[in-house]
Amino acid sequence: MKKYTAEYIGTFTLVFCGTGAIIVNQQTNGALGLVGIALAFGLIITSIIYIFGSISGAHINPAITISLAIGNLIPKNEIVGYLIAQIFGAITASTLLHLLFPENVKLGATMPSNGILQSFIIEFIMTFFLMLTILGVASKKENANISGIVIGLTVTGIILLAGPISGGSFNPARSIAPAILSKNITNLWIYIIAPILGAILSIFVWKKLK
Repeated sequence: MKKYTAEYIGTFTLVFCGTGAIIVNQQTNGALGLVGIALAFGLIITSIIYIFGSISGAHINPAITISLAIGNLIPKNEIVGYLIAQIFGAITASTLLHLLFPENVKLGATMPSNGILQSFIIEFIMTFFLMLTILGVASKKENANISGIVIGLTVTGIILLAGPISGGSFNPARSIAPAILSKNITNLWIYIIAPILGAILSIFVWKKLK
């Protein structure tokens, strides 16, 4: 239960601060900008990893959980608990943001800006790279002190690239919650399927490399 509680709080924090930054940027006519939004996501992920990493692994992302289970890196019987905690944590965050900013239409939902295929490929590749980074950093105990920083910076970097194209999600829970609350679900499948497939491919490539 401690693992699932950590995942609930961690995912809540990620979605509240990350998509909250998007909302604040919209409310303030671009005061944060893409760099500010990317940093908000990256910095909060860094914090979450250091807070909850030793408890649940700080997945805070269904794509990561599913791929780790497929790669036999976590017990398969934990998948459902992790996914429920992550999705409900994200929905709680989006619900609170909706109450705080009722006039905001999108609530930080991710949507393709220039075609479905382009966004799908971007989300797939960036999640693949993010998962490789996580596996590479986590594979050595001596990296424990820097893992949060490396992963947080990676998230910041890939959002800077993917943000203007796909919205820069790489995380089904992060996209599901604002999509449901804002009723923008038309292209939600992109942000569920692409990250999961990218993360799973990363697991197989990593096992081959190792």
